[in-house]
Formats: sequence, structure tokens, C-alpha cells
Amino acid sequence: MFETIRRIFQIPELRQKIIFTLFLLAIYRVGGFVPVPGINGEVALSYFKHASGGGQNLFQLFDIFSGGAFAHMTIFALGVVPYISASIMMQLFMALIPSLQREVRENPEYGKRKINRWTRLGTVILSFIQSTLYAKYALQMNLSSPGIISPDLHSVTLFGMPWLYYSVFIVTMTTGTVLLMWLGEQITEKGIGNGMSLIIAIGIVSQLPSTIGVIMQQLNLDSPEPGQLSFFTLLVLFFLFVAVSFGTIFIIQGQRKIPLQYARRVVGMREVQPVGSSYIPLKVNYANVIPVIFASSLLMFPTVLGQFVGYGNWIGRVANMFSPGTTAYNIAYVLLIIFFTYFWTATQFRPDQIASDMKKNGACIPGVRQGKQTEEYLEAAMSNITLIGALSLATLAVCPSIIGRLMNVSPNITYFFGGTALLILVGVVLDTMKQVESHLIMKRYEGFMKKGKTR
Repeated sequence: MFETIRRIFQIPELRQKIIFTLFLLAIYRVGGFVPVPGINGEVALSYFKHASGGGQNLFQLFDIFSGGAFAHMTIFALGVVPYISASIMMQLFMALIPSLQREVRENPEYGKRKINRWTRLGTVILSFIQSTLYAKYALQMNLSSPGIISPDLHSVTLFGMPWLYYSVFIVTMTTGTVLLMWLGEQITEKGIGNGMSLIIAIGIVSQLPSTIGVIMQQLNLDSPEPGQLSFFTLLVLFFLFVAVSFGTIFIIQGQRKIPLQYARRVVGMREVQPVGSSYIPLKVNYANVIPVIFASSLLMFPTVLGQFVGYGNWIGRVANMFSPGTTAYNIAYVLLIIFFTYFWTATQFRPDQIASDMKKNGACIPGVRQGKQTEEYLEAAMSNITLIGALSLATLAVCPSIIGRLMNVSPNITYFFGGTALLILVGVVLDTMKQVESHLIMKRYEGFMKKGKTR
């Protein structure tokens, strides 16, 4: 491992990318401790702990995604959820608007800039809406737990509304989300790995010490009395952790190899065999862990909206029905993972382009004609293996929480050590390692699995 790290930092370009990424991630973690002006984060945190009552709700999931910033009401409290929601909307718009698809195909650079511009605008709008609802909810929190909002900020009113508090709260959180979006984009462009995914992963890792603290507390090692968590349950959780980790690795790296044949060509007096791969690798899970991130974010937004508004209306009743851990939530979660797996694969996988490139290079699939028949064959093959990948991903995401609920384990533990958080974490680590690997190979170094020697 140390030899691999030494080789990584021997490449100036890769070293610069890693240092740049770590620096921006450090800024994100520091911002997670900067509270909104006039807000007492410690009082807010104690309120959330008392409100959860040891159960799992959307606020806890939101807090894990934001790295603990949500419960402390810091400038990064909303995390990257508004950006992810805006990205989902833009992907749906692209699928529903043919003119936008055509524009992206004809001029990819301009189309990408246009999509990014609309995604950023959508992020600002969603951040404004969510921060407004959060500000309103914080006022209700302050009534039951005084001290969350500073009296100096709350006392400045206009027409009976604390306009100064709303202005500071909304502007600060919206600006924090925009800054977080910029940090993620900079990491993607100039650093290593996907910026938004890394931000989510770092937020999840930051919750590890508190999760271990909950485990030690529930084991009750200081007392002869049995704790809420037994060693047998802990052993089951360990096997869940290992199973989900290995399952995620197998699903992300698994692929079906479609064999290829190349036509022979005669150049001068010699017969030349074209150089190329002898197979097409079709990934079992083409979308990686993006469906899990999208499904979690999409279930968070309307349900948190309902909890902000209250349970006295139909929105609140629907939010209560889709609380994490309920049957309705698990069913919706599984269906959304399957949908986004197919949706992302359909928007990113281009069998027509692959078939066209194969025809130009004189390659064909044995028993399949070039052109339209090859395109249909690839589309059918990808559809079949995508179903396997989607079902496996959904199973890994839902089963640990169901098992934890049956064994009466704290949702904080099952969510971190087997489920959505672990899926995202393993997927992001694998994706980042692949990018580092590609840099090493490009600079004529062996990869992670080989001894460190130049070729």
C-alpha cells in the first residue's frame, strides 16, 4: 500500500489533483461547523436528538447526507440534495424534450454548458425553497426549545414577521449550497473523482465516530446488565457489512463480455488483422451507485417537505406514510432504484454509436449482422443485465434495514453499516480508485494490483 501511495505522489499531475481535492473537501468539512448567524447549533442538535427518540426519520437521513451539518443548522445544512434534485429534473427534461437531446448530440460542448446552467439555476431555486421551509420549521423548534434562534435576530419584525431572521437564514443557507455546488464542480473538473459523490461520501464517513459511539453505548460494556445490542447482533451486523461491501464491488465491477470478430484486410502483399479488443464489456450495473443517490434524494425532498409543513394536512399524512423503515418507503425505494438504473443506462449507453464504430472498424458480433441488428442485439443484452444489476442494487440497499428492524437494531447503525450509506461509500471509493488507476497506467506504471515497477 505504501509503495502504491509513493508511486501516486511521484506523478506531479496526479499529486496536484489529489492535493487540490483534499483541500476542497477540507473546506467542506470546515463549513459544516460554521453555523448560520444567530443560530445556536448545540441547542438545535439536542432538539433533533430528542425529536427522533431513537427512531429513524428523514431528518436523520438528511443529516447523514450533509455530514451532520443539517442538525447543527450550519451554512452547508442542505448539503448537495438540491443539486441532485435539480440534476434529476434536467435528466428527465432531456428524456422528454427531443429538441434538447438533438442539441446535445449536434453540439455536445454547448449542450453541456446549457444543461449545467439550467441545473445551477434549479439548484438555487430548490435551495431557496428548502431553506425557507427550514427557516419556518426552526421557528417552531424555537417555540418548544427556546435558545435555538438569537432573540436579537428574532425580535426585528415587519408586519409581525421576523424578516431579518428569514433573510439571514435563507440567504446564508442558499449561498452555502451554491458554494458547495461550486466545490463539487471544481473537484470534478480539476481534482480526482466525482465531486458531488465525494462530498456525500465524506459526509457519511464523518458520521462513523458517532455511530461507533452508539454501538458502544448500546453494548453496555460498563455494566453487567445486558445492553440493547448483543454480541450476536453485532456479529450479524458485521456479516451484513462484509456482504454489502463485497456485493457492491461485484455488482459495480461485474460485466458481460460480448465476443467480437474482425474482418481481415490485405494491405499490399500482407494480410493485416485489425488491432482492437476481442470483446465488448457490458457492465452489469452501468449506472454505478447513482440510482441509490437519486432515489434517496428524491424520497427525501417531498417527505422532508411534509415534515416541515406538519402532519395536520394531507402532505404530512403522506410524509408519515413514507417514513424510512416503513413498508411503503421500502417499496418506493426499490422501485425508484430500478427506475433510475434503467433511466440512467438508457440516457448514457449508446448502442447505435457502438454499432456504428464497430462497422467502421470492421468488427462484428458472431452470428449478428452489422448495423441495425447489432444495435438491437446490444440494446437487448444491456436491458437483460441491467435488470440483474437493478434488482441486486435494490436488494443490497433495502435488506440491511429490514434485517435491522426485525432484530430491533438502531436505525443509525443499520443505515451506516449496511444499506444506502455503505453502498454509496463503496461505490465512490471504487470510482475514485479507477480514476487514480487510469492515471498510473497512463504514466506507464502498474496498477494497484501489481508490484510497483515501470513497464
